[in-house]
Amino acid sequence: MVFLKFAGGTLVLLSSSLMGFSYGKKYSNRLNNLIYMEQCIKILETEIVYGAVPLPEALLNVYNKGNKKVSFIFKEIRDHILNNRVEDVYYSFFHVRHILKESLYFKQQEIEIFLSLGRILGASDREDQEKNFKLILNQIILLEKEAKLERDKNEKMFKNLGVLIGLAIVIILI
Repeated sequence: MVFLKFAGGTLVLLSSSLMGFSYGKKYSNRLNNLIYMEQCIKILETEIVYGAVPLPEALLNVYNKGNKKVSFIFKEIRDHILNNRVEDVYYSFFHVRHILKESLYFKQQEIEIFLSLGRILGASDREDQEKNFKLILNQIILLEKEAKLERDKNEKMFKNLGVLIGLAIVIILI
């Protein structure tokens, strides 16, 4: 009987701790994904503004050069543009918004900034696009700072909360 209580308590403690750690990990993943997105947008800026590469090829280059945790989004956008023959690039960016939220843990504000990138691509000359890229990159840097503060505050809290809830449940059951 004591062995069953010990085994059950250990399982409850482990499962609640894992839940806390996995929920806390989302904050780290979001920050890392914002950093990788910034790098991908810088690559895209270089390809379009300085290299004058056509958009589908530039998106493929971002996929190849960027971190695959985030750059797969640009391949999805490229495939959507080529397969659906859309005139407006924004629709292809809009097509991947659910991936940004579910896989990359982006908030609505971050998704809107990414969608604004889709609105400006191909809509003006290179100089205006360069200005827009700078603006978007500055916004992402601010979001990174905000995500870092949120991670520092919440990640440790959820990890500790998972362990403490597990301990509380074990104590109540014993």
